[in-house]
Amino acid sequence: MGFIHQDFMLRTKMARRLYHEYAEDMPIIDYHCHLNPQMIAENHQFKNLTELLLGGDHYKWRVMRAYGIDEKYITGDADDYEKFKMWAETLPHCIGNPLYHWTHLELKRYFNIGETLTPDTAQEIWQKGNDLLGEEDFRARSLITRANVEVVCTTDDPADDLNHHQQLRQEGFEIRVLPTFRPDKAVEIGKNTFVTYVKEQSISSYEGLQSWLRGRIGFFHENGCRLSDHALEAVPYAQGDAKAVFDKAMAGQMPDPQEQEVFKTAMLQFCAKEYAARSWTMQLHIGALRNNNTPMFEKLGPDTGYDSVNDLSIAAPLARLLDSLETDDMLPKTILYTLNPKDNYVLGTMIGNFQKAPFKGKVQLGSGWWFNDQRDGMVAQLKAFANLGVLGTFVGMLTDSRSFVSYPRHEYFRRILCNLIGGWVEHGEYPEDYEALGDIIQGICYKNAKEYFGF
Repeated sequence: MGFIHQDFMLRTKMARRLYHEYAEDMPIIDYHCHLNPQMIAENHQFKNLTELLLGGDHYKWRVMRAYGIDEKYITGDADDYEKFKMWAETLPHCIGNPLYHWTHLELKRYFNIGETLTPDTAQEIWQKGNDLLGEEDFRARSLITRANVEVVCTTDDPADDLNHHQQLRQEGFEIRVLPTFRPDKAVEIGKNTFVTYVKEQSISSYEGLQSWLRGRIGFFHENGCRLSDHALEAVPYAQGDAKAVFDKAMAGQMPDPQEQEVFKTAMLQFCAKEYAARSWTMQLHIGALRNNNTPMFEKLGPDTGYDSVNDLSIAAPLARLLDSLETDDMLPKTILYTLNPKDNYVLGTMIGNFQKAPFKGKVQLGSGWWFNDQRDGMVAQLKAFANLGVLGTFVGMLTDSRSFVSYPRHEYFRRILCNLIGGWVEHGEYPEDYEALGDIIQGICYKNAKEYFGF
């Protein structure tokens, strides 16, 4: 049977009942992920387990490096089976790391492989998995449909033509694959890629940039987009002449940090008002310190496992940013994510400042993100939400993943959720009111997101 059994992580009778009766069979709304829409449109067939389980997965790459595996077997030119063997060498030592659970959930749910992955079982699992990957059920689209997914929201640059999303819709793919507007390249004026990106869009003026963004937001909306996403290392808030800052950058001069804050504030405000006018949801992912290893960044580029948690103060600028939008009655539905768990209570109290009818939880404390999407991080986020707000309004889990077999993370979250709430009930902190409990569990797992995003 293996350790991934039906009551995995469910420590009490109540937790087991809540999970199996209310959570287990709920559909998935994956409202934030990094799946490649081209791979979905082309119904990609994976050549082997290394491509499927390790390709692009910087979570796994980080722990392989920590275990002393040479980069050749991680992102280098080693044979794919050798890379898989190195993962099998690393994994048994990852006790307490969610990757140990995630990997075995992936093997169990998609391949019905219950054996633990070790150096001794690597060859057998490699062969069995690769044999199955040749079947139609293991192409990209089937991997999504088999996970009971209803909606997938990819993450897309404003300049994207969205042709793959259009293709999927025209072909009648049963899963709604929708774009998400991610304008970081048009906002991060302090990066040396900004001017090149703007010129590539034939933009030469500040007003032209705003006009272009407005047009792209409209285009995304026509193609089903209902969410935006912004990655913020720090939360900007500064007033000043954003047009002058833009002109300075386009003239080849790097704006100073204060000027960058002025520009980013203005662009966030501009975009947020466009989102509000279309009833979109704005996501702010706050607190990543990215690309810390210069030699490896120059070799491999971004999103390869060299990011970490930042520790900046975010409360005051975030409050001013949100308040500036609320003052104009143009604050969209907003989800605030923190990469630093020290800020759970900062965001958990911040959301209470800007709630407004008729929305239930108009401003949300986002799911445990990235380094926090493990048991302790999820529980900390859920407890902060419960302690400071109305947990029953939470829109729940997302994959935030590039992997087509990451959907068991929703199962992982649901088991943690039911274990937490089940414990509260068993300790006498909430009555055994199964109608109310079922509403809460099913809301967090699926129904709240469906209503909140309008899906």
